[in-house]
Amino acid sequence: MDEASYRNHCAILEEELVCALGCTEPIAVAYAAALARAALGAEPESITSACSGNIIKNVKSVTVPNSGGLRGIEAAATLGTIGGDATRALEVLEAVSPADIERTKELLADGYCDVTLVEDVPNLYVRATAAAAGHTAVACIEERHTNVTELSRDGVAVSVAGVTATGPGAHVETSRADRTKLTLESIWEFAHVVDVADVEPTVGRQIDLNKRIADEGIRGDWGANIGSTLLSSRPHDVVAKAKAMAAAGSDARMSGCPLPVVIICGSGNQGITASMPVLEYAHELWSSREALVRAVVLSDLTAVHVKHFVGELSAFCGAVTAGAGAGAGICYLRGGSFAQYEATIVNTIANVGGIVCDGAKPSCAAKISAAVDAAILGCDMALSDGSFHAGDGLVGADAEETIRSMGYVGRVGMHPTDVEILNIMIGKTDVSGE
Repeated sequence: MDEASYRNHCAILEEELVCALGCTEPIAVAYAAALARAALGAEPESITSACSGNIIKNVKSVTVPNSGGLRGIEAAATLGTIGGDATRALEVLEAVSPADIERTKELLADGYCDVTLVEDVPNLYVRATAAAAGHTAVACIEERHTNVTELSRDGVAVSVAGVTATGPGAHVETSRADRTKLTLESIWEFAHVVDVADVEPTVGRQIDLNKRIADEGIRGDWGANIGSTLLSSRPHDVVAKAKAMAAAGSDARMSGCPLPVVIICGSGNQGITASMPVLEYAHELWSSREALVRAVVLSDLTAVHVKHFVGELSAFCGAVTAGAGAGAGICYLRGGSFAQYEATIVNTIANVGGIVCDGAKPSCAAKISAAVDAAILGCDMALSDGSFHAGDGLVGADAEETIRSMGYVGRVGMHPTDVEILNIMIGKTDVSGE
């Protein structure tokens, strides 16, 4: 692998594997609101949060972390305004105080925050507008959860909290990494040749922090308790443990657990799914720390590669792409070849590629369990030299073509599905049949 490609793979991991507190969609809402307040320079008299349908879908049913159990965009935006620290990005609500929560509840009762749906914008779009004493400040986030494309006070661009906007409608111009250069072949090579010291700080933190929240999901009473239910039913089965630990992290995270996670593809659930099943197999196989790190690198980059073709937010459940990554990492630990690695990915997405995303909520843990189960089955098939073949539905001539085909379905084909899911969730569509 040449030096430029090596550094690009490292840069992708550094950009993807960042800490976040809570579900990243309400956190993006809170972050935009905190930035708007910082730009305004005073506590706003009111705030408006204009969001894309996918943001509304993913915030509607999830608990905002450090909020005392509050849910929804109004709660995320108001808490971000009152107690958020705009310098902390996706950990914006880390230092929220009890007084901030009480103040937020008071303001919510008074209709302090107005939420509007914005159409014909990127799937990930939040525009916070804060007003006070005749002044107005705006913070807009597009495409990725920390990509600030507008930051202004009274129409004049400002830089606050260490943030300078990239420009209206911009993509992530500050990115150092080119995800279009990823291929399954380059990912496989990188996982084998990478100097572990170059990735241990990021991947090691992912393993350690995500294990903490998964353990909490097993111990505590979070969400629907998918993880602990799986583990109690088959406590000595590595497949059950792999599914349980991934699901448990989501159980806790979707229900407001205040522990940070390391995300990938903009999602904590995906960051957990890409790492926890691999960790459980590493324990089962007595793998070395080095082997574990290499396997998680393979998992992470595979998830990024598959998700790149789907897009940031859509009707395609991200647990599937992260599950495919986990299957790839498990295949590596079990001694699989490159061909078997490719087959694991094909087998996984051919199986569960149709799972829809109907927002962030406790049932995400069950979808994660299903995706991990499919990934392990896909790996079992691959290691027995079994695979779905070209022409089996969306399976293409090779793994890369299959990824592109499934990505197209998720990004384009499922777009109308995404609209209808949102319409049902916000009560715009009557499904009673009357």
